[in-house]
Amino acid sequence: MDLIERFINYTKFDTQSQEDSQSVPSTPKQLVFANYLKEELEREGLADVYMDDKGYIYATLKANSKKKIPTIGFISHYDTSPDASGKDVKARVVKNYDGKDIILSEGIISSPEKFPELLQHVGEDLIVTDGTTLLGADDKAGIAEIVDALCYLRDHDEIEHGDIRIAFNPDEEIGMGAHHFDVERFGCEWGYTIDGGDLGELEFENFNAAAAKFTIKGVSVHTGYAKGKMVNASRLACELNAMIPESDIPENTEGYQGFYHLLGIDSHCEEAKLSYIIRDHDRELFADRKNFMEACAARMNEKYGPGTVTLEMRDQYFNMKEKIDPNMHVIDIVLKAMQECGVPPRVQPIRGGTDGAQLSFRGLPCPNIFAGGVNFHGPFEFVSIQVMRKAVEVICKICQLTAGYHD
Repeated sequence: MDLIERFINYTKFDTQSQEDSQSVPSTPKQLVFANYLKEELEREGLADVYMDDKGYIYATLKANSKKKIPTIGFISHYDTSPDASGKDVKARVVKNYDGKDIILSEGIISSPEKFPELLQHVGEDLIVTDGTTLLGADDKAGIAEIVDALCYLRDHDEIEHGDIRIAFNPDEEIGMGAHHFDVERFGCEWGYTIDGGDLGELEFENFNAAAAKFTIKGVSVHTGYAKGKMVNASRLACELNAMIPESDIPENTEGYQGFYHLLGIDSHCEEAKLSYIIRDHDRELFADRKNFMEACAARMNEKYGPGTVTLEMRDQYFNMKEKIDPNMHVIDIVLKAMQECGVPPRVQPIRGGTDGAQLSFRGLPCPNIFAGGVNFHGPFEFVSIQVMRKAVEVICKICQLTAGYHD
């Protein structure tokens, strides 16, 4: 099956994950696609194909060399974002894109004026949606590229390589993809998530991340008799949120700048809850941000009485750079692979996190490489066929270069 045929076929499966679910995977429809993937890997002749009861899939392309070569792995997730529908995706190819508006459907236009990223792909063949769903290149493009690369290596025995492991998992989009990942079963010295964006992206720095939830206890009294008695939790919620510096929110930050992001407010006079995420690349600044949130709660309690505001805070993941820095050969191999494939590297920090960040802290150094998708999580998502093919080349070249790696 051709790379593009494979990818478009994948997009037909609705694999949207669900934030508030307690099951693994978070939606049963993800297992439909997982079972299909497992059968496809078996048909393609891969070894050790295994899927656990949570939908994590593992497989191996066996070494074609008797040399001692490190076992490496490639990982992608098959869930799509809860932010936009992934049902009934209608993918189509726009050949030789001319740099003008793309009419996705009647009245729905993808314009370079609004999405200037399109202009970087003039002359290329783009896969787009009909403007009513996301595409799912995040991260089905990564899966298609990994499978295609292993099929190529399988059919080209002249390219020397060691054991190559692959894994596909659910629920990355809700931050749970690595939670049930079996690092021991994966059995790799290092790995790569194929989950980045446009051509050449290479990411081995990400945010340190925490979640914070404030609960405000109010006192509800009839408004006609409220003086000196009522404590309006909704008003206190507004006051608490106003303590967050406007300079430190996602809308006003970029690059390495961290932020506090208000996810939502559930508010009534008697009780209010505010949910935040906290992000910073620097571990010390990250700690300062968490201390600031605690100080906000303390200030409110000092003003309105002990126990008025409670704060629950938990770490979510940390900056993988801490674990990649002692293993820079993992990055050097990618940079050389890109160079030999004619791909200009774009090394940049992730203003978010990946499964690889969590896996790096579980003993599997795991930076992130481009898969080609642009405008993730929405109906204007697209991917370049030429970029997808370059991703396949880079994966194959990484495997070849690893065969010549000496510790």
